[in-house]
Amino acid sequence: MIDSAILEAFFEECEDLLVALSDGLADMREGKADTEIVNAVFRSVHSIKGAAGAFNLDELVGFAHTFETVLDEVRADRLSTDDTLFRVLQRAGDILADLVDAARDQVPADRAQVDPVLSELQSFLGTSVAEEEEFVFEALTLSTDGPERLGSYLIQFRPGRAFYATGNDPVLLISALQNLGPIQVRTETIGLTDDLASLQWDEGYLTWMVVLADQQNDLAIRDIFQFVDDLCDLQVAEIFDNDPTAQIDIRAVLPETPPEIDTLFDQPEVLATIKADKPEKNQKRTANTLRVDPERVDRLINAVGELIINQSVISQRIAEAQLPNSSELHGDLDDYKLLAREIQEGVMAIRAQPVKPLFQRMLRIAREAAEATGKNVDLVTEGEATEVDKIVVERLADPLTHMIRNAIDHGIETSDIRAESGKPATGTLRLTASQRSGSIVIEIIDDGAGLNRARIKEIAAIKGLVAADAQLSEQEIDNLLFAPGFSTAKEVTNLSGRGVGMDVVKTAITALGGRVAISSVKGKGTTFSITLPLTLAVMDGMIIHVGGQTMVVPIASILETIRPAKADLSQIGQHNHLLRIRGEYVPIIDLAERLGVSPSSEALTDRVLLLIQTEVVGQCALAVDDIFDQRQVVVKSMHGSYSEIAGISGATILGDGKIALIIDTDAISAPPASNLKLQLQTQGEFAHAAT
Repeated sequence: MIDSAILEAFFEECEDLLVALSDGLADMREGKADTEIVNAVFRSVHSIKGAAGAFNLDELVGFAHTFETVLDEVRADRLSTDDTLFRVLQRAGDILADLVDAARDQVPADRAQVDPVLSELQSFLGTSVAEEEEFVFEALTLSTDGPERLGSYLIQFRPGRAFYATGNDPVLLISALQNLGPIQVRTETIGLTDDLASLQWDEGYLTWMVVLADQQNDLAIRDIFQFVDDLCDLQVAEIFDNDPTAQIDIRAVLPETPPEIDTLFDQPEVLATIKADKPEKNQKRTANTLRVDPERVDRLINAVGELIINQSVISQRIAEAQLPNSSELHGDLDDYKLLAREIQEGVMAIRAQPVKPLFQRMLRIAREAAEATGKNVDLVTEGEATEVDKIVVERLADPLTHMIRNAIDHGIETSDIRAESGKPATGTLRLTASQRSGSIVIEIIDDGAGLNRARIKEIAAIKGLVAADAQLSEQEIDNLLFAPGFSTAKEVTNLSGRGVGMDVVKTAITALGGRVAISSVKGKGTTFSITLPLTLAVMDGMIIHVGGQTMVVPIASILETIRPAKADLSQIGQHNHLLRIRGEYVPIIDLAERLGVSPSSEALTDRVLLLIQTEVVGQCALAVDDIFDQRQVVVKSMHGSYSEIAGISGATILGDGKIALIIDTDAISAPPASNLKLQLQTQGEFAHAAT
């Protein structure tokens, strides 16, 4: 019975190896590869294969073996590298990841996906294997031309300086080979001189040659060398019988226990002396990473949240006590606040992870979408080191998948159409991540044809989303893409046309406390921007009063606060108002009215306006009664106790122990679904009045 903890550790290690594999293959395809990168790619596949063999994951081992054989031919310069080979290698990397997932989930591999790629890999080995060089070991000729296997292998390795410098010992490797079957060992010296004083303990003067019998394949042999194959010159070749009628019993000519091995193990003090003479600095380094159960991190984050709430309570008590500002207690409280913030940031950094693994998954999605549509597309990633909360990364996978598929299917043109437009035959899709003022911004940018706004409006009118004669701005038309069931596809395909997609994207991103925006230039391309909080647990908020209630507005969505003068306000219709700011007009949304409470004052000049960025109207101003404070708050989910509340994203506990609801600015500014047509028409009136 395999220990589940050991098996899980194997799959965690596979994730790191697959990341290294994807990085290396990308560098190889871009022409950046050197010998070390090629070796690193080979080691990644080889390490996965070796460890998978210990768990009897035969499908994974078999595919990885063929994969690494092709890579071995590449690093030996026996295979010419071109775009076709790199394409197959990247697809092989995708399939290897699928096989790891299948092994983790204990489900059979999808042979319809695996077999075609496996056949392509094997096609590269047709000529290179036949041309494998011959090895000569004393009087025995080792060649791949013979028809009969002898079940024996020749292992020839020459350790380099790095091999010894990292504390490795050839004797231990040979001993491990001896455990596999009968062996015969020979050595050759290279570079030795009579001047013993000039010899270096870490120099590789010996080449070891081992013949190993009774082997079905070379898997177990390569497993022994998997951690040192880049530290020595290693060759493993199967021994064949050139004469079909010859009856050669390799075991008869191999002694059961090689005298060279016995001699060394009879003198343990010699081995101890050799190891003691090696400098301490060359000892193998211990791992500098620690794997922690995510539940433990979550408990720690909750504890930090309670610490921040407790800090707010103390602040409230001190304020109620009306202590003078000169009191030392105020200084102690400031130190407490600083310490609490440092602890919170440190704990959040534990759960933060780079978006690189997510972006690498998107590379595969893009390759598959391009292949399905027959388009040539290069996906360029930037900002892969940007860190964000692990939960955010996990929940972004589905929205990004939708957006990348749509960009390739609808945005980027086919090669012939691009050529007619004077564009390169290969389209470019850019996936970028960056941090901006406490938020993470992810952009999907294509250089395709841009949005066909006339068709988008036409379809929206057919579906009854807007009136056919509605006057809509470009941004309003673009946001129709997020309407439920909206699709411009003329037919159903594997990628699109089922009316499910962009509305799901917006719902998922809104659930994360983020927002999505579109900008498009006809003939130049389209950009989708996703803005998300760096963490879902703690945020900076503006404490406001509305209709006698205390609430919180996320600082990330506020552009500025305004005390309007009468000259800055304009009325449209009976109840709607506009705010004029820097020569432009933005609609004013009465937050109290939207929430169904009465404002403290009817006059807008007596209230405060929060200028915020929204999806539906670009910018709008929220009218609130007053601003009380700006502070860091702990976000508490309400989904476990209540159903979805329109316009509310969560709640927090204030210093006085009261509950304050957190405003969802995008939901507040968006129209109710039943009034979408009316709201869009009203927005058109706003734009018309402003001009």
